[in-house]
Amino acid sequence: MPSLLGQGFDLGDLTPMIAVVVAVIVLFVLLIIVAVFANYFRLWIQSFLTGAGITIFDLIGMTFRKVNKDVIVKSKIMAVQAGLDEEQGMTSKALESHYLSGGNVPLVVRSLIAASKAKIIRLPFREATAIDLAGRTVLEAVQTSVYPKVIDCPARGGGTLDAIARNGIQLKVRARVTVRANLQRVIGGAGEETIIARVGEGIVSAIGKSEDHMQVLENPDRISKEVLDRQLDANTAFEIVSIDIADIDVGENVGARLRADQAEADTRVARARAEGRKAQAVAAEQEQYARIEESRAKLVDAEAEVPKAMADSFRSGKLGIFDYYKLRNVQADTNMRQSIAGTGSTPPSKV
Repeated sequence: MPSLLGQGFDLGDLTPMIAVVVAVIVLFVLLIIVAVFANYFRLWIQSFLTGAGITIFDLIGMTFRKVNKDVIVKSKIMAVQAGLDEEQGMTSKALESHYLSGGNVPLVVRSLIAASKAKIIRLPFREATAIDLAGRTVLEAVQTSVYPKVIDCPARGGGTLDAIARNGIQLKVRARVTVRANLQRVIGGAGEETIIARVGEGIVSAIGKSEDHMQVLENPDRISKEVLDRQLDANTAFEIVSIDIADIDVGENVGARLRADQAEADTRVARARAEGRKAQAVAAEQEQYARIEESRAKLVDAEAEVPKAMADSFRSGKLGIFDYYKLRNVQADTNMRQSIAGTGSTPPSKV
């Protein structure tokens, strides 16, 4: 330092510069602290005043973990204000974990509050988060459990369930199914489509067992009771409260139409069989004609042998001329008798 002193540089001149640098650094740190405090103070003071139990360090940690601190703080405040304590495991860490898993934290908290206020539904926090992560709307499930939902059967296009009683009369039915959500079976349970399909199957089966369609028209509640007794809500996300028959219309006489179709089919079969027998008879007749012609041909051949035999008899002397004329007289007499009788005959061949 002697050289600096020798040049006239005094250490006292560095003191103000150091003080300014330190003051700037302190001011910068204070500004950072104020900025951080201003950023987290509002949420911290809300948490502190409501007893949510979220500290300023928890808020800073949420920022580093890329968690929306506003959502977590507001959700925790809602839970505390509603009287949901941490016995269900609804801590700020659990809310952060559900948020990082892709869940809807405010919706889960509102669902738990609704279940708690209803006092007839037991919904733990872990089960609510599981329902939310499974893709089901947990708040809608809670609301459906508190206020039952009415499902039209059939649901699509406003059609009807067509069933046929044993007497062949068709009935067109519309039904309404009142269901309540079963929170214990929401995960893995079948949805509304399964309920509609099962109820439709049960109604068709119940009508099909009825001896007369008038029994169904007189007591439609029999169908409802029979369908309810089949436990159609098994392995579904709902519990069937009631099945009400909204409308029954009488359709066509399917049994009569089927019997008429069967009679027409039987007629066609009988006609085909008769045509077959007729063809067989015609074929047999033609065979008989062929046999007659064959016999006639044999007769002609036999008649052709008669002159030869007579000639041989003449040459051998076994047949005389008088015998021959006597034979011709007999033939002429026979032909005359046949002509008088009207039977006709084939004229004798000339010898």
